[in-house]
Amino acid sequence: MKNELYMPAAVLIIAAVTAALRFFPFAVFSGKGKTPPFILYLGKVLPFAIMGMLVVYCLRGISLGSSPHGLPEIISCVLVVVLHLWKRNTLLSIISGTVCYMVLVQFVFI
Repeated sequence: MKNELYMPAAVLIIAAVTAALRFFPFAVFSGKGKTPPFILYLGKVLPFAIMGMLVVYCLRGISLGSSPHGLPEIISCVLVVVLHLWKRNTLLSIISGTVCYMVLVQFVFI
């Protein structure tokens, strides 16, 4: 395959596989039958498990022994929790926490 066709072909293949994986559950559980209880259980618990994994992944590199001692991360996490408990808006909480963290690491804790 020529080099100039490699990247577009790779992008198309990745897009097709991603779309197929997204549409697969709708094809399998199309509403004609009852959804298995295990799938319903996964639908309830996986979002919380994934958010927990993302928190651990994002906070894994904090060094409490060196400056700034994890303060930008801690402040941003507290903001996310407080905003979410107050407004119950996930998008607002995530965007606010991200903006807070970026402002802290770019302008405050240089």
